[in-house]
Amino acid sequence: MIYDPELDLILTRDLDAPRELVYKCWTDPAHLPHWFVPKPHRVTKCELDVRAVGACNTTFDVDGQIMENKGVYLEVIPNEKLVFTDTYTAGWKPAAEPFMTAILTFEDIGNGRTRYTAVARHRSAESAAQHKEMGFFDGWGTVADQLEAYAQSL
Repeated sequence: MIYDPELDLILTRDLDAPRELVYKCWTDPAHLPHWFVPKPHRVTKCELDVRAVGACNTTFDVDGQIMENKGVYLEVIPNEKLVFTDTYTAGWKPAAEPFMTAILTFEDIGNGRTRYTAVARHRSAESAAQHKEMGFFDGWGTVADQLEAYAQSL
């Protein structure tokens, strides 16, 4: 995959959890709320129809502020790759204010470990810079740590 340093923010972590389990944590609505946002924030609603054009909807409570994120999956390769965006919602309805497309890859690196790469691809250099300033690396890094810990608990 070719990355654009002006549009893409990239986080790569080697997680001490098997690839199939990391992928399941991303795709099972029973698991995702346990790790998906930095604590003490929480996921209050989760609808995942994990297939191309399926809904990818989550709702967060961040310090009492409810944040809805509605989108669709663009590409699903079980245990290897997930691509979803908030540019469209179910039925290919354009979003009023799209923010990013996420490209997640899960690589088996042996010994029950997974190389997890998350790319946040933005429509403009300005929105990528805004996401970086919002704390992309700290926030997504914290979430990766929570994902690893949660997967290990299963």
